[in-house]
Amino acid sequence: MKKERYIPYIEVVFLLILSLSLGAVFSCAWIKTKPSDLKSEKSPSTKEESPEKRDRLKQAYSKFILASIYTLNGDNEKARQYLLEAISEDPDSFYLNKKMALLLQDMKDYNDALRYAQKCIDLDSKDIESRLIIAEIYGLLGNEASALKEYEGVLELDPGNQKVRLIISTVHIRRGELKPALEHLKTILQKDPNLVIAHYYMGRIYFELGNNEEAERAYKRTLELNSSMEPALFDLGTLYQMGKKYDKAVEIYQKLISLFPNNLIIRERLINLYYELGQEENAEKQTEELKKRAKPGEPGRQALGLIYLKHGKLQESISELDLIVSAWPEDHKSRYYLASAYEEKGEQDKALEHFRWIKEESDYYINAQMHIAYILETQKKYDEAIDVLQKALERKKEKIEIYLMLASIFETKKEYDKALAMIDGGLKMDEKHVDLIFRRGVVLDKSGRKEDCLKQMRKVIEIDSNHADALNYIGYTYAEQGIRLDEALELIKTALKIKPDSGYIIDSLGWVYYQKGLYDEALSSLEKAISLIPNDPTITEHLGDVYLSKKKYQKALEMYQKALNLNHPQKEKIEEKIKEVKRFLQ
Repeated sequence: MKKERYIPYIEVVFLLILSLSLGAVFSCAWIKTKPSDLKSEKSPSTKEESPEKRDRLKQAYSKFILASIYTLNGDNEKARQYLLEAISEDPDSFYLNKKMALLLQDMKDYNDALRYAQKCIDLDSKDIESRLIIAEIYGLLGNEASALKEYEGVLELDPGNQKVRLIISTVHIRRGELKPALEHLKTILQKDPNLVIAHYYMGRIYFELGNNEEAERAYKRTLELNSSMEPALFDLGTLYQMGKKYDKAVEIYQKLISLFPNNLIIRERLINLYYELGQEENAEKQTEELKKRAKPGEPGRQALGLIYLKHGKLQESISELDLIVSAWPEDHKSRYYLASAYEEKGEQDKALEHFRWIKEESDYYINAQMHIAYILETQKKYDEAIDVLQKALERKKEKIEIYLMLASIFETKKEYDKALAMIDGGLKMDEKHVDLIFRRGVVLDKSGRKEDCLKQMRKVIEIDSNHADALNYIGYTYAEQGIRLDEALELIKTALKIKPDSGYIIDSLGWVYYQKGLYDEALSSLEKAISLIPNDPTITEHLGDVYLSKKKYQKALEMYQKALNLNHPQKEKIEEKIKEVKRFLQ
């Protein structure tokens, strides 16, 4: 049994005698107080205190002394008990109420602490320390709005309080209120232009606002004042990296590594950057340094496995991550990416084994189930894939990607009503989700409801005017029907500005030209489309049609035969076209 902490009896007796005899002369190192501090601030100073009042004050002093001793000995519960008794003798003592607020704050009894701190404000509305206690407690409770209000009250009483103004700016930053935070920081820097932390926060705010030029300037000023400030160097490197100024980012990260050689995150970033820059030798050097600081199989090597995975070094990634999951079976993140590496390598059975190992309580569980379903779909095990996704949907109804995957599988099975039901379920979660609306249009098209399909595509464009695929879908549908060809041409050209390298959109452009009788333009577009997507049966058929129109019969025949070999969905139509071309060749 744990023994209670105690104060020696003789020490208590001695202190009580001393307090009663000396009364107001007593002082204690912890309380740092004077006799006037413990007197009731509400007591009229001009009147002689009654004997009863003096006796109650002496009792308050005695209880307060005991509370102080118990606090010094770490027994906050006993301290609280005696402080309560002291306050009962002198309830309007500003000092006692403040000490109780501080004690309760240390004990994490925040609601009672607030009550006593508020009593202090009632006794002295201009007391800054009590307002700071209240603000800090609100912050600890997560009530940032109330904390901010109290801090601003302090600033009204003491406009030059730089520390409080800095705290206000950080609260604004946490709340995402960047512009008021920025104004406070500017005020701080007007009075203290060399305050490092203010310049650093300015950089973070400008970075968040997307003003990279000002962010860079603020970070550089921070580093002029403190050249080894790790967060500022890290953020400046991040700024350069996100802005694709890789050489500058490398320079900053190299400086960080020289200052903090055991910072594995910086080494990871350097390795990634060296691969981006094609400097594999430097990447390998940093990889070896990282390996020295983390042994094989340790969680610290996880990042190396992920770097290898990102840059297509699948076997190296598997080697690193497999050691980790062998030593740490519950490391779901490592197992998830190990499974992903096996999947990318084409070893689907091993991928499934690791994805299935991830447990329901893991943050990676839902994504693992989606990978399992995708692999099963590629294996044409559609019902198994559907079962996996429906169970995942029971766990996380709000994940739109599950609805989309289920709809896609039902669409593949040509069960269009079920596909639409899945999409509509997702739209209940987010009625303006463009991917769901677009997919709905595609499914309606496949089920023969062409006009309903076009309505969905127009709805997508209303939400996102730059949705290239919806623009292209409407344009191609018009071209396929041979109607509204000028409008179709404009829609497809607009889509092509958004996605200039899309083979499918270029195919649509060629098909519009074909329908308009502009065969040279059609030929140019379709030859470009097939160079981008050489094995699409529909694009191949379109090119065959253009060759046929230009009386290039042999090339037309080659394209139709290729379309047939690519399993064109309308086999009989292609066979008829082959017969027709052969008649021209006889």
